[in-house]
Amino acid sequence: MNEIEKRKVVEHNDLITSVAKMDKTPLKIFELAVSCINTDNPPKDNIIYLSKTELFTFFDVSDNDKHSRFKQAIEKMQEQAFFNIRQENGKGTEFERIVPIPYIKWTDYNDKVTIQFQPQIMPYLIDLKKNFTQYALSDVMNLNSKYSIILYKWLSMQYNQYEHYLNKGSRRQEQLDEYCNPEIKVSEIRIMTDTANEYKKIGNFEKRVLKKPLEEINEHTHFNVIYEKIKKGRTIDSIQFHISKKAQPQELNGEYKEREQDPAYLQGKANKEVNQQALFAEAMQSLYTTSLLESSLLSPFDMQDITLMANLQQEVYPLYKQLEAIVGLKGVRKHLEYVANKKLDYSKPNLVKYLKTAVMRYLESGDTKQPEKNKTRYVKTKGKVTPVGSRTPDWYVPEYVNETTPEELKELERIKKELSNKNK
Repeated sequence: MNEIEKRKVVEHNDLITSVAKMDKTPLKIFELAVSCINTDNPPKDNIIYLSKTELFTFFDVSDNDKHSRFKQAIEKMQEQAFFNIRQENGKGTEFERIVPIPYIKWTDYNDKVTIQFQPQIMPYLIDLKKNFTQYALSDVMNLNSKYSIILYKWLSMQYNQYEHYLNKGSRRQEQLDEYCNPEIKVSEIRIMTDTANEYKKIGNFEKRVLKKPLEEINEHTHFNVIYEKIKKGRTIDSIQFHISKKAQPQELNGEYKEREQDPAYLQGKANKEVNQQALFAEAMQSLYTTSLLESSLLSPFDMQDITLMANLQQEVYPLYKQLEAIVGLKGVRKHLEYVANKKLDYSKPNLVKYLKTAVMRYLESGDTKQPEKNKTRYVKTKGKVTPVGSRTPDWYVPEYVNETTPEELKELERIKKELSNKNK
């Protein structure tokens, strides 16, 4: 592992959510320079030192024109690059415009590059006691667009909070879910990416600022990310991301070998495996598994994944049970048909999160509420109420009460017995 791959970047969250008025090259130079700061021992006079060799490695530059390209990148950064930072101070919003690196010095006869940060940017880079985010410099190194870098930093900020509070145990599960399934308004994404006046058509915006950057992030960083569009009327109002972390090579963890020899760890691991097998067995006999198969949200191949099935049984099926108590099994199936018809391109690590988020949102929406007897039935929507009998919205699931017939119950019992016998 080379020196760059070991480095971390640490920045205040206000800087991460600020407007970066620069293209990818100045932004990457800034990230590389920040990775050289020792927050425990801040640089004297705000000066750090890089090498030209390191810069060329970071940008993967090897052609004969690299020196002139480096000079052009530096000039562009100092002429154009700045951050617009917004901070809430109790009285209102405070705005700052900061040129992050006003001074750079290098020669044509040695390798050293001197970089001096603007004093006003330093509070966002050192003495970070709270509201800061750390991420791998190697992730940023492999991203090739400004939007990829900005989105990656924001997603890191969200997921870091998920990991922090998961380990600390000071947040409810619903709050943890919000960190790894964060929602943000399109208008806020436009501000962060400086595209308020660009890509006016939502299809163009989605392609340039969401789809292509997320393809890069999924390919080159530690994250797997998918997203869905949240509509308000006919307009796409918000984007919800679903973030999961890729499994890391075990040898990168310096504590791995020592931990593997710890009896307490080994016992805990064994207990977890036993519990996972039990959950897997339950999932294989669940009618919700059958319903997921019928709606093509699961495949027979997926059912061989013990971890996936155990997580469905533990995290998703209890919510389906709550939904079934309100709308019946047919209502659950209609919900799954709706989710399947969205045709979201999720990966298996995200499937559990996505299904869980979808059913939680449906349960919380109020659309499943049972009407009182002898009263006009209404469908609850965001911002308006539609009488049932007028044109029913496509997403509407009728309220079912004790709708399963005796014949259907017998058939369901027969399927359950068959599944049970197969897994004995």
